[in-house]
Amino acid sequence: MGTIVFVGAGSMAEAIIAGILNNEVMQAKDVYLMNKSDDERLSFMQKTYGISLVCQERIALREADLIVLATKPKDIKEAMRDITRFLNDDAAVLSVIAGVSMETIEKGLGKRPIARSMPNTSATIGKSASGVSMNDLVDSTLRKQILDLLSSIGVVKEVQEDELHTVTALSGSGPAYIYFMVEALEEAAIARGLSNDVARELIIQTFEGAAAMLRQTGEEPELLRKNVTSPGGTTEAGLKALESRLFKETIQECINSAERRSRELGALS
Repeated sequence: MGTIVFVGAGSMAEAIIAGILNNEVMQAKDVYLMNKSDDERLSFMQKTYGISLVCQERIALREADLIVLATKPKDIKEAMRDITRFLNDDAAVLSVIAGVSMETIEKGLGKRPIARSMPNTSATIGKSASGVSMNDLVDSTLRKQILDLLSSIGVVKEVQEDELHTVTALSGSGPAYIYFMVEALEEAAIARGLSNDVARELIIQTFEGAAAMLRQTGEEPELLRKNVTSPGGTTEAGLKALESRLFKETIQECINSAERRSRELGALS
C-alpha cells in the first residue's frame, strides 16, 4: 500500500499508527496525519512516530491511496466536508469510527472502495481484536491489503456490516471491561494484605494463562471452568458469589448497552 492519511489524531489513530510502524507494515514517511485542531497533539504524534502532517495545501490527501477515518463520531460529517474535494477518485477509505455506516461515508465522500473496522487499543502492541466489513467496490487486491494491514495489529475477522455494532461492544470496548475487572481484583487482593506489585503480577499471569488455555487446548470455556472447580472448594465459593450477583446477566447488559450506543452514534452521524 502506498500512502495512508489518518484523519483524526485520537487514541485509536495512535494505536493503529504505532502498530503498523512497530510491525514494519509501512514506513513512517508514507504515513500522514491531520486533525481539525490541537496542534500540540499533532506535534506529539509527529515527534513520537516520525510521521508527516498534512499541509495546508492538502497534497497528501490528493496523493493518498488510503484514507483512515479516525475522528469522533460527532465530527465525521465536518471532517468529510473538509477532505472530500481533495481526494482522488481512486483513494479507498477505511473507517475505524464506531457506529458510522458505509452509507454515511459514501454520502460524504462519494462512491469508492470503503471498509469499516473496529480495532481496539491493543493495536499499539500488535494484539488488537478487530472486525472488518467491506463494500462491493473493494477488489481482491485491496481486500488483501486491508486485511494485511489490520492483521499487522492483531487478529481480524470479516463480518457483516450490521455485526460491527456487536464487535464494537465486544472487542472494541472489551479492553476497558478487562481493565475494570483487573482494578476490582487488585482492590480485593490489596484489601486482604497482598502488595500491589504481587497482586498485579498474579492477575496478569492468570489472565494470560487462561487465554492461552482457551487458545491452545481448543476446549470450551465451560469445560475449563469445571476443571478448575472442585465441589465444595474455594473456586466454587467464588463462583457462587458471582452467580448470586447475576454476573452473566450483568455482562449481557454491558454488551447490550454498548451495542445500543454504537447504533445511536450511527444514527446521529
